[in-house]
Amino acid sequence: MYLIDTNIWLERLLEQEKSVDVAKFLTVVPVKEMIISDFSFHSIGIIMTKLKKESAFLLFIEDIFENANLSSISIGHNYMSELIDSMKKFDLDFDDAYQYTCAKNYNLDIVSYDKDLYKTDIKILTPKDVINKYS
Repeated sequence: MYLIDTNIWLERLLEQEKSVDVAKFLTVVPVKEMIISDFSFHSIGIIMTKLKKESAFLLFIEDIFENANLSSISIGHNYMSELIDSMKKFDLDFDDAYQYTCAKNYNLDIVSYDKDLYKTDIKILTPKDVINKYS
């Protein structure tokens, strides 16, 4: 299963450079194989509302949770020492360490464009990497 990092969702929502790759990824990979962290979800909300794209954010919610029934995961306060340790060990910021800790504890690969995550000891894939697995 794949933990889909914040930057992947934003790439599509904001129609950035790799939006077409992300669109294909989201079409090819079954929803039951994808997970979003609560941190990513809230970060997307912060970014989209800051950009005055509230309606796009609401459509995103409807699309991934109500229509596609995407699963969401979180880590509680009892994981914060592990998160802080991973920040130090891999020189990550809080959001990357949060994704890493989620992936580590739920045994997930991360789909991301964030190069900082490549410093960790878990598998990081791009949307193209995953698409190639399904081709």
